[in-house]
Amino acid sequence: MEEKDTYKTLVNPSEETLFKDRNSKFFGYAFPVSTEDDIKNCLDELKKKHPNAGHHCYAWQLGTEKIRFRANDDGEPSNSAGQPIYGQIQAFDITNVLIVSVRYFGGTKLGVGGLINAYRTSAKMALEESDIVEKTIDVHFKITFGYDMMNKVQQVIKKNQLDILNQKLELNCEYIISVRKNESSAIFELFTNMFKVEIEEIQ
Repeated sequence: MEEKDTYKTLVNPSEETLFKDRNSKFFGYAFPVSTEDDIKNCLDELKKKHPNAGHHCYAWQLGTEKIRFRANDDGEPSNSAGQPIYGQIQAFDITNVLIVSVRYFGGTKLGVGGLINAYRTSAKMALEESDIVEKTIDVHFKITFGYDMMNKVQQVIKKNQLDILNQKLELNCEYIISVRKNESSAIFELFTNMFKVEIEEIQ
């Protein structure tokens, strides 16, 4: 059986969504992110946008094979906000994403059950407003070869529809190529068996 070599993520940040429960307002946002710095920047922006909100609760997940994630209740009762938001990241099966729900307290306590429902709904609405795309998990290789091997290397690249991310064309040529994970060992093999061509995986 082939390993899964695709993942789902967002194209753009979602539209702002609003969920109301007993006068409390929950503004929902979903962002595509690839680093913890991205996450921090998004949270900083929202804090500027909503300086008077009581809570900025969020969850994020990064990575395709090695997954990192965090859920933050930001002062709400334990596991009543971050976990339900993270549950929606799992339900939609997406990664490289940050979901934030910004709460303005409406004067009536919702109780833990009410909070869980509100944060889950807020996260779900933000994801439903998002463009979700499927991307492939790619492996990057560096190929080094003499100029005389250029045509042969090009033929393999063309035939297998590989993406060249970077190239240096001198006496010794160097390509950085991107290959879909499930096809990577076959491509590695192809280039390894070519005379006067060297290939190595780069992280």
